Amino acid sequence: MPSTDVTTLIRTELPRLAGSLRKVGELILEDPAAVAHCSAAELGRRTGTSQATVTRFCRAVGLDSYQHLLIALAQERGRGEVSDWGTAEIGPDISPDDSLERVVKVVGTADLRAVQQTLDRIDLDAVERAAQAMARARRIDVYGVGGSGAVAQETETRLFRIGCSVRGWTEVHAAVTSAALLTPADVALGISHSGSTRETTEPFETARERGATTIAITADPRSPLARAAGIRLISSTPETSFPTGIIGAPHSVLLLVDCLYVRVAQLTYQRASAALALTDHIAGQHAVKARRSH
Repeated sequence: MPSTDVTTLIRTELPRLAGSLRKVGELILEDPAAVAHCSAAELGRRTGTSQATVTRFCRAVGLDSYQHLLIALAQERGRGEVSDWGTAEIGPDISPDDSLERVVKVVGTADLRAVQQTLDRIDLDAVERAAQAMARARRIDVYGVGGSGAVAQETETRLFRIGCSVRGWTEVHAAVTSAALLTPADVALGISHSGSTRETTEPFETARERGATTIAITADPRSPLARAAGIRLISSTPETSFPTGIIGAPHSVLLLVDCLYVRVAQLTYQRASAALALTDHIAGQHAVKARRSH
């Protein structure tokens, strides 16, 4: 059973489902607390389907059985009830009339849950394989656009600081050109919340064709980006009333980037230490000195 919240899992898988399976998923998301007390036969009746359809739905989203769905719903509800931020009372939506206090609590809860869910589902073997490949890479390309483009640039900044030959690409033509020049000695890191952004998947697939090690960071393990990757790192984003990926997503992705950054620094300790030593003084030299009052 997945370690991420089951409602997040269902939201991720719902666009791939059709007909009766989609009806089951939509009802669960509409009222997960009520579904937690339903039998499979009862849920089938409420959705106008059948017990067999409910069982097929569970398997379609990666659950072993309906019983596992009920357990996951109960665990998710329990986590909300004990949250210091009061997740269960706040809920995922923000309305135009909500107070600033509520906005801060909803946003803070979404960010914290995104990071926690990513930690819960992190694949340590995948992180290790990705870091090993990046540590020995001749060159590292990082692809991302929009919000993921900002993360790609941040990834470049961090890895460059510890001596990696790295470039973040946020424009598709330049990214594809760079990808076409990669070799099996190189690494391509693609960052996309949906995993379906063409401007990211196109250079990523080109890099794969060139034999480079491909690493994807995405919230959707079945997305085109994930399917094209040799190594997949899965982030998470709890839903809010804002468009998917705006709240929480950057924090969960940066968590994975930080894990890679620190592990690469460990694996290239001498090079990373030397690089940091040569640049540590720069920030201090450019700090604005406070004026003394007279």
